[in-house]
This record gives sequence, structure tokens and C-alpha cells, in this order.
Amino acid sequence: MIKAGVLSDSHLHQISSQYRENCRQAFAECEIIIHAGDLTELSILSPFSDKKVYAVSGNMCSPDVQRRLPKKRTIEIEEVTIGISHGAGNRFNIEERVFTMFPDANCIVYGHTHLPVCHRYGPVLMVNPGSFQAVSRYGGPGSYAILTIDGDNISGKIHYLTP
Repeated sequence: MIKAGVLSDSHLHQISSQYRENCRQAFAECEIIIHAGDLTELSILSPFSDKKVYAVSGNMCSPDVQRRLPKKRTIEIEEVTIGISHGAGNRFNIEERVFTMFPDANCIVYGHTHLPVCHRYGPVLMVNPGSFQAVSRYGGPGSYAILTIDGDNISGKIHYLTP
């Protein structure tokens, strides 16, 4: 069984001690980290130096990050195919748009809306971890997701940062 931590929309230009501590607490049991974009700068991934990291760029990333990270990617963990994209545009049909990007995925991870989601869209697990900030854009606590992969089974759960 493998645990993967999922975050998105961290929107930081430099690492704060609070961000580092949130990363340590949230993802202590995870072997893998998936960042679904808007990390802004690559240094934001440094708290995960002891983990396998998969990241994509988002619309708010620096030009350097946009050059170095793909806009979308597909990964395999055990027997599960995961599509990763930040997403863009209107939030009201974002799931339909990212769903069409990964026709063979068992799970699709996306961000952009800052609204946490973890549910099935047909047979596909759709996961938006929300915004990994101490306080989200909408005033609530920041959020993230933990995926549990066991063979060809995947499940996910949204968690909230302690303010």
C-alpha cells in the first residue's frame, strides 16, 4: 500500500516556517507527493526532498517553472494510472475538461479552483486538494488530499490544515 500526498495552489514565492511545518505534518506518512500546479516557484517543493515528487505547472507559476514543469502528465503508481493537470478557465465545468484530457486514467488530480473535491466521476476518482495555504481564498482553512493506492485500488480523502 502506498500513500501519496496531494496539494495544489500553494501560491508562495518563498517558503515560510508555517508552510514547512504544514508539509511535515500533512505528508509525514506519504512516500509520494503530487503538486497540481500554482506552486509559483520550484523551491516550494524543497520540503519534499525525501519523497518522490510529481508536479505540473499552473497559470500562476513563474516563467521558469512553466518552462521546467509540464502542463499535464500521467503517472503510474502500482496498477493505477493518475492524470495530473492544474486546470484552467471557468471552474463550473473544469471536471469535464480535465476528464477529457486523461481518457485512460483511474484518477485525475487537478487544482485551480481552490475548492477541495474527492469523488467519483463515473469510474474515475476526481481529486482537487483545494489550496494548500493556511487560509484559503474563501476564508476557510487550507486543504490537501491523501491518496491510498493498493494494487489497482485507489481511494482519497480531503484533509484540512490546522489554523
